[in-house]
Parts: sequence; structure tokens; C-alpha cells
Amino acid sequence: MKLFLDANVLFTAAHNPGGKASLIIELRAQANWALVTSTFTREEALRNVRAKAPEAEDRLRAILRDLEVVEHRPDLDCPAGLVEKDRPVFQAALGCGASHLLTGDLKHFGQFMNRPEDTSGVHVQTVAAFLESLSG
Repeated sequence: MKLFLDANVLFTAAHNPGGKASLIIELRAQANWALVTSTFTREEALRNVRAKAPEAEDRLRAILRDLEVVEHRPDLDCPAGLVEKDRPVFQAALGCGASHLLTGDLKHFGQFMNRPEDTSGVHVQTVAAFLESLSG
């Protein structure tokens, strides 16, 4: 599986080392997951951690060193109704061949959660839903 991590997942993993987002990072090797983000989401996560939790910046940078970082693909279509600011996130996930886009952004991605038929086969999920799907 190739998991694309949105900026809010990266922020949460850095800010809360004992949480579910951090667990995704920790399980990557044994689960044989590829973890990916984009330059767009990387910069957003760095901006947010500097503004809201500067003590977590070193941890975020360590996490980012172990991720593949891709560019977004503006040539790719997005699901109808996805807000403009989140299109680069989806386009990067789709463009890199991610099986999952993990995000905590329920406001903008909520209508696309667990609906790969509407998202070109990409499973858009929260970290919690993704982890739950593994055990079920």
C-alpha cells in the first residue's frame, strides 16, 4: 500500500508522538507501506507546526526525511465538489499512485471518505478509519 499523508496528519504525528498518526509512521516498515506526501503538504505542515507547536518542528523534520515527497499534478482531474485549496493534495495523491489519502480534514474531504468509486480509486480516510479497516 502507498499512503499519502495530508498536512494535518503530518502535524498530528509530530505534535502527538503517542497518537494514531504517529503509529502510521512507526508501523510503516513492518507493514511494508510506502509513505508519501507532497511539497505542498510538507510546506503546509511546516508552517502550521511553526505557528502552533514550534517544539514539534524537529520531530516533523525527522518524519519528513523518511517520506517520499512528490509534486502535485495539476493535469489530473479532481472529484466534483473538492474545494480549490485541497485539489493539489488530491492531485498529488492520485498522481503518485497512492492507494490511500489519509487526512483529518473532514470539512473538505468528508464527502469523499471511503468512496473510492468517486475518487479515482483512492481511498480517502482518516487515520483512525484506516487503522480500523486493517483490523476488520
